[in-house]
Amino acid sequence: MTIAAALAERSNNQCELCTSTDGLEVYEVPPVAEAHSDKCVYLCSQCKPQVEGQQDIEANHWHCLNDSMWSQVPAVQVVAYRMLKRLAPDNGWAQDALDMLYLEDETRAWADQVLAEDEDLVHLDSNGVKLSAGDTVTLIKDLDVKGSSLVAKRGTAVRNIRLSPSNPEHIEGRVEGQNIVILTKFVKK
Repeated sequence: MTIAAALAERSNNQCELCTSTDGLEVYEVPPVAEAHSDKCVYLCSQCKPQVEGQQDIEANHWHCLNDSMWSQVPAVQVVAYRMLKRLAPDNGWAQDALDMLYLEDETRAWADQVLAEDEDLVHLDSNGVKLSAGDTVTLIKDLDVKGSSLVAKRGTAVRNIRLSPSNPEHIEGRVEGQNIVILTKFVKK
């Protein structure tokens, strides 16, 4: 039986986090030495890009974790824990859920392993100053925004930045009402 088939059976053809049935795909929960259904979860087209950090987190969508964090499947528990950790600084309900969540020692170690690796990423501005989530930065160059006619002008302040969980050279912020990804070499704190 393939991994996708095993996950489809385990989840009743639903996303294991939000129960959606749209665009289901296998997500290997890092770190993965070898692919196995016990190390994977079935995620929908809305959950997967947010879990992978490819899309901004829509906090309201993640209220589904209040149910899925109680799954008996360790891989689902790990993903729920990691998402709650990402949501907790800005969302009280996520911190409350984290406080209630119980994980076996082995499962918690798996969940914390990648979180510890993520904390090793250091985002530095053009002057080598460390950036933190929530900082305000200033653009040091006019930037064309891909997929838009917007030009983010030099000197524009970008408030409340978010750090890319996977790339230390990328930050995200809002410029003229649009969420954009900005290279850290084009900003100063």
